[in-house]
Amino acid sequence: MSYPTGTLVFMSIRQRACPTVGSQLDVLTMHCSHARYVYNVGLEFRRLAYQHKLRFGHRDGYPDRVPGGGYVAQAAQLTEARREFAWLREGSTVVQQGALRDLDRAFANFFSGRARFPRFRTARDVRQGFVVRDLRLRRLNRRWGAVLVPKAGWLRFKISRQWSDLLACTSARVTVERGRWHVAFVCPPPVKRAPGTGAVVGIDRGVTITAATSDGELLHIPGLTAGERGRMIRLEQKLAAQPRAPRGSGQRSRRREATLAKITALRNRLAERRRDWIEKTSTDLASRYDRVAVEDLRTANMIRRAEPQPDPDSPGNFLPNGAAAKTGLNREISASCWNRLATRLHHKTEVTEVPAFHTSQCCNRCNRITDGNRESQAVFVCKRCGHEANADVNAARNIRDLAYRGVTLGRGTPAAARNTATPCDANLQTAS
Repeated sequence: MSYPTGTLVFMSIRQRACPTVGSQLDVLTMHCSHARYVYNVGLEFRRLAYQHKLRFGHRDGYPDRVPGGGYVAQAAQLTEARREFAWLREGSTVVQQGALRDLDRAFANFFSGRARFPRFRTARDVRQGFVVRDLRLRRLNRRWGAVLVPKAGWLRFKISRQWSDLLACTSARVTVERGRWHVAFVCPPPVKRAPGTGAVVGIDRGVTITAATSDGELLHIPGLTAGERGRMIRLEQKLAAQPRAPRGSGQRSRRREATLAKITALRNRLAERRRDWIEKTSTDLASRYDRVAVEDLRTANMIRRAEPQPDPDSPGNFLPNGAAAKTGLNREISASCWNRLATRLHHKTEVTEVPAFHTSQCCNRCNRITDGNRESQAVFVCKRCGHEANADVNAARNIRDLAYRGVTLGRGTPAAARNTATPCDANLQTAS
């Protein structure tokens, strides 16, 4: 992940929050609903204004005839709406204005090419949240602190970082995900501290092996244990067999809610386990290597569903397109958390991204690309020179050579690059 020159990059310190059951929990839930509503209304107005501009340009009174505009104009519209609607006045103007700022930032990212067109938020989204500006903190004891949330009072959270780091933060975002509340404090990222050994490493990311390094390490992201997987399957089967409450009746199926709560607990455990692994792995790599090379992967394009294949001989029918296998592969790619690992490495050390083309088919010894070099997922045997290696480790070494040795895959032998030591890769002569 690369950022344009001059872009301000921030990081979050995420702490577990514990709202009190009752009024405080109801206010936090109300803030999430208001932030989502204001964001969606502002997005609809801007979408109409954007379509009007594409069609008519700045003629015909744009943007006066279309209720769009930027943050300032929409903040004024929000003030008028709060005067008219009492339910909107029950919420916090800070929270609602924060939603408009989020929308403004989303459009700025879209017009700069860093993101796609903003999408509407729904109540079915896994994560909901809102922004808290003018941050006020209070330390309760060694393990607990509190942040002041408008109209909700002091929200307690568990302290897992230095208190001085939290005091340096300028704003926060309160989020809820699968029933768990967190407070993410926004602060500038810390200075990257390299070990100073001159060591560099290449990392190849995969599905069976989550990450393989050019030094031969094979890293696997944790998942559910065998017992937990069996329990998850049984709970999902039980959920599918349980009847739903009639739609529109206002009733709830208590048995379904109890089963969903158990499934949610397992999913939370899996998410925390993977997040912990990513943090520890990225910190370990950043503490041992000055620079890290990774592939420039477009994960969003890789996990798109298979396109339908119309049958030319039978209009209206479709040919097999491998959708079931592609769905399984997409699920495994998402579970490997490739982007999250690369993002955390960017935050902690210097990262170089290289094109992923032919890194898995090129021999790291003779630097030739030959069909059939990769006999299986794990075995690499060069058809030209006979070099044998783990396929993922061979790809990681190609990534390292592309980034730091000026090697072009498939053109000549990289022997000179391997035998010529520089201050940054002197330690790699034995690793090849």
